[in-house]
Amino acid sequence: MSPHRGDNRNDAPTRPFHVTQDELARAVRQTFTQQVAEPRPLSADPAGAAIRRARRIQRKRTATGLALAAVATVVVSTGVAQLGVGTRTPTRPTVVLGDPSNLARPEPLPSGGGTVAKEPAVDGVDLVVDNAIVSGTGERVPLTGIGPAERAQRLPDDVGWLVTSGPTAAGRSLWAVPRRGPIQVLLAGADAITVATDGRQVAWRDSDGLHAAGIVGTQLISAVRTPAAETAAPVGFVGSAVLVKLDEDRPGHALWRPAVAPLAAGTDRTTLAIYGALPDGRLVGQVPDKSGRERCLALLDPGRELAPVHTGCGPTLAEDGIGAVSPDGRWVLLNGGTAGSAGALLVDLGGLGADKADGHDQAVTARQAGPALTGAVDWSSAEDATYVDASGGLVRLSVKQVVAGEPPTPTQVPGAGQENPPVVVTGS
Repeated sequence: MSPHRGDNRNDAPTRPFHVTQDELARAVRQTFTQQVAEPRPLSADPAGAAIRRARRIQRKRTATGLALAAVATVVVSTGVAQLGVGTRTPTRPTVVLGDPSNLARPEPLPSGGGTVAKEPAVDGVDLVVDNAIVSGTGERVPLTGIGPAERAQRLPDDVGWLVTSGPTAAGRSLWAVPRRGPIQVLLAGADAITVATDGRQVAWRDSDGLHAAGIVGTQLISAVRTPAAETAAPVGFVGSAVLVKLDEDRPGHALWRPAVAPLAAGTDRTTLAIYGALPDGRLVGQVPDKSGRERCLALLDPGRELAPVHTGCGPTLAEDGIGAVSPDGRWVLLNGGTAGSAGALLVDLGGLGADKADGHDQAVTARQAGPALTGAVDWSSAEDATYVDASGGLVRLSVKQVVAGEPPTPTQVPGAGQENPPVVVTGS
């Protein structure tokens, strides 16, 4: 550094530091003039923001449309995969009719499990009450989106329930309701649905014919189809065979064995109703007596196109054909009497032996067993049964009490009544 310098300034300024008042005023005016002539950019651009927002919305709508299309493709593919192709005749998924926006969609149940807070219940009895399943211990599982239930039964291994909806303009539907997890629709748009008592098979009728499939978890597998008259409908199972009512207005049933052959009408034109099966495979049905004027009980042979083996007459049987056989095959609980005076009867099948030598039908013993049945009967054991009467009351029947001359009386179910009667859950 030079000895005569005390800092880094030059020896003399490049321009004089003295500025007059007039020069300073002109410089300030020139600076403001330039600022006004050159507009400053806006800190916020409303038009640009609106354009960018519109572009974002359009991109979201496009992405949503693509996602919905992908989901629809997956759903259709899954339905085809679940219902599959039969071993003989290809079958197609059952299609729901009506407005797709009104279709019930599976919804997850509350976190922490499929059940919610307990509520009043009937000890040991599972019921559908107020659009929910209430177990015998009071656990409540909502039936979200299903609507009024017509039938309900337990899934194997106590993992949940199968619920058949009531008839609608779009037909009936079958739903799987696990104890934990989302409700799933197994099939929809059917004219009639019947499920095996063990919950492992289902058969249904639609405009295309009769169908049958296995139930594994919450899926239908190995579906098959057979052509059938428009009047034919499945009404039950006999082992792996489907019991078919040939015509709602005429006597006659047939057995369809999906794993063997298409439906054949057979020769039965006499059975009026079938209540269930005995442990040995014979069926308990209702047939006309020899005069054709009265209704009698009969044991039917499924190996001989439901030919009556033994018949038993005596009590007046109702025409509705509602009833069920006890698990041990000893009793059948059914409706007796005539319209307006019907009541439940407990019939001892032990006396339904060989026909008398003179050709007359064997007499059977029947006992009054409470008010008339209106739907399914749940035999929880060989001695105890539960059903719903016309008032919406729950009837719990004990064989010992009925035999002793003590018919049961209905009890009111919390949250249910005549306008919204409960539905008894059946099955093991």
